[in-house]
Amino acid sequence: MLEHDLFALLETTADAAFAVDQRGLICSWNRAAEKLFGHAASSVLQKPCSALFQGRGPEGGTVCCQDCLVLQCGAERRPMEQFDLEVNSRGGRRLWVNISILLHRDARSGHTLHVHLARDISTRKQKEELSGKLLNAARDLTALTQDPGGSAPVLPLSQQERNVLRLLAEGQGPREAARALKISDRTLRNHLHHANRKLGTHSRLEAVLLASRRGML
Repeated sequence: MLEHDLFALLETTADAAFAVDQRGLICSWNRAAEKLFGHAASSVLQKPCSALFQGRGPEGGTVCCQDCLVLQCGAERRPMEQFDLEVNSRGGRRLWVNISILLHRDARSGHTLHVHLARDISTRKQKEELSGKLLNAARDLTALTQDPGGSAPVLPLSQQERNVLRLLAEGQGPREAARALKISDRTLRNHLHHANRKLGTHSRLEAVLLASRRGML
């Protein structure tokens, strides 16, 4: 396949897609990439991919650089697994994307292009971060020295009340939890009300933390 055929094909994909040459310069940028990252093709073509994105990995380390791992794997013709990356978009806003890499060798010139397919996973990352904070808070509560008189007794939760609190503990919002359980928003609020009354708590966060501490989830 020739380069212009590849670029035409990338315009048909729903994923944000862009191609980088062996020097790390962007040589193709589809409409989905314009929408996701906020940059028009005319403003990014022939510019370094690393400088545009300033990508960091899940551990916070810099991934995008002049001689990044993607270019190294491409030079050695080694496959590369998909990975998550936090990148810059227009205006300096950071967003999380999942990247898949395809290597394309032009049939005429022999040049190798590194095709990046990007999907927005910012919502998933936010849920993971919230879930982690809730679990850490629950562990902190468990580690606290309890009162000499012990914990106050609580009433047992119903299975549906436990389901609601478990989904909230995993980072889902009330509306998402209601959809997952196939119940109305009002029914979910009723379950939360009953759970708070049984646990002696006053908010969904307190209920999640106490239920987790008591091993009820």
